[in-house]
Amino acid sequence: MSLLESLKKFTTVVADTGDIESMRQFKPQDATTNPSLLFKAAQQPEYRALVEASLADADRSGAAESKRAEAFMDRLAVNFGREILKIVPGRVSTEVDARLSFDRDATVAKARELIGLYEKAGISRERILIKVGTTWEGIRAAGALEQEGIHCNMTLLFSFAQAVACAEAGVTLISPFVGRIYDYYKKERGGDIPAADDPGVQSVTRIYNYYKKFGYKTQVMGASFRKVEQIIDLAGCDLLTISTDLLDALHKAPGEITPKLTLEHAKASAEEKISLDEKTYRWMHNEDPMAVEKLSDGIRRFNVDARKLEKWATTAVATA
Repeated sequence: MSLLESLKKFTTVVADTGDIESMRQFKPQDATTNPSLLFKAAQQPEYRALVEASLADADRSGAAESKRAEAFMDRLAVNFGREILKIVPGRVSTEVDARLSFDRDATVAKARELIGLYEKAGISRERILIKVGTTWEGIRAAGALEQEGIHCNMTLLFSFAQAVACAEAGVTLISPFVGRIYDYYKKERGGDIPAADDPGVQSVTRIYNYYKKFGYKTQVMGASFRKVEQIIDLAGCDLLTISTDLLDALHKAPGEITPKLTLEHAKASAEEKISLDEKTYRWMHNEDPMAVEKLSDGIRRFNVDARKLEKWATTAVATA
């Protein structure tokens, strides 16, 4: 048995890629996408038909000339999502533009638009997760969307305050970024960190224990891994989204995994329940320098990726 096969016994494995062929190989339950992954995938010759179909869809959309590239990007995301859902039996995550991270109403509007495109294509909203940045405005938008049956995946999550606020808002899923937390402390401490002291793994473990102890339905999906050991140490988590290189490493390595995260351990944890209004949330998040830096940096990076895709989309539309 491979480590990947063993992991799938305890945890839902999600492919963090836009490469459809990788999904055929590793057979994940779900998949996540983002503008960077879409940009890379769209350059590959085997996906040219999807790109051309998205251009045609944007042309038929009736969008104003100034909005044509945005319409193409939305349809590209949805068309890739549709193809992914032919392979994975679960859900696909589709991301809202990072520029909307501090705009609750615009985030809600874009999520409704994306879900509308999926439903027009015959895809149930139950199979879609809308990825939203975990700002206060993003959390409020996600709470409103969940009331409409539009399910959300909260990304760029680094602090315990973010996790608690998401659970209280009733979001479907959160994606704590294990690797980026690890990167921050590795740089701060000036060297590698022993697996037992990994702050990214510790963060997800605490969130998982808190959610399970107090009965929140929000799922925890560890994300942004740097090494196989981090994945193994979070076996038992609701979901883990894993890049293709680490999926391949798990697939090739023989062995069995014992889950580290369990309901029994969670219920026995020392966590105490808290409740966060906006002021308390902002203060608690602000008290975590790592989370403040990584959230801001993550939004900027996501925006760079989205603008790269937008620039390419503008050229594609102009030359179609």
